[in-house]
Amino acid sequence: MMELVFLLEELSAKAMLESLLPRVLNPGTHFRCIPFEGKQDLEKQLTRKIRAYQNHAARFIVLRDQDNHPDCIQVKKRLLDLCHASGKADQCLVRIACTELETFYLADLSAVEHALEIHGLARQQQSRKFRSPDALRSPSKELKALTKGRYEKVAGSRAIGQHLCLDNARSPSYRNLLTAIRRMESKLIAEET
Repeated sequence: MMELVFLLEELSAKAMLESLLPRVLNPGTHFRCIPFEGKQDLEKQLTRKIRAYQNHAARFIVLRDQDNHPDCIQVKKRLLDLCHASGKADQCLVRIACTELETFYLADLSAVEHALEIHGLARQQQSRKFRSPDALRSPSKELKALTKGRYEKVAGSRAIGQHLCLDNARSPSYRNLLTAIRRMESKLIAEET
């Protein structure tokens, strides 16, 4: 069975992807989101989870926040090494959200406006701060302040994921994630035929 398995740092990423992926993937592509309890838990269990996964046709996408780590290339390499240790490195992709998942939301304030029903947020997209949100130090704090505390990680991620624009280019890490998902799905489809 064609299946994309998302190995995620936290529950909010699962909530966002479960509402976003049905709009991204073809109807015949199954997906599963497996959240961990933070970065350390993800890294501790990643190799074992991939190695033990029963569907041999599954492909894995690992998504983790960069947070305050100064070098996202080093973070990605460490995760790729863990994937390699599973013996299934050719079935894995790693993507890093620069700097946090909330960057994706700040790159699409129209989605936040619709999801949280806060009138006027989309107009702020052209301000310097939100034109290139991957550069923000603490996107979660920015989003909390911008929404006057209405954004809540899991429920907010679920609601916003339903509205995220699939062609948004303001966050390179969001664009790279969607490109990776589509590329991995294309490989799955090609292998099935």
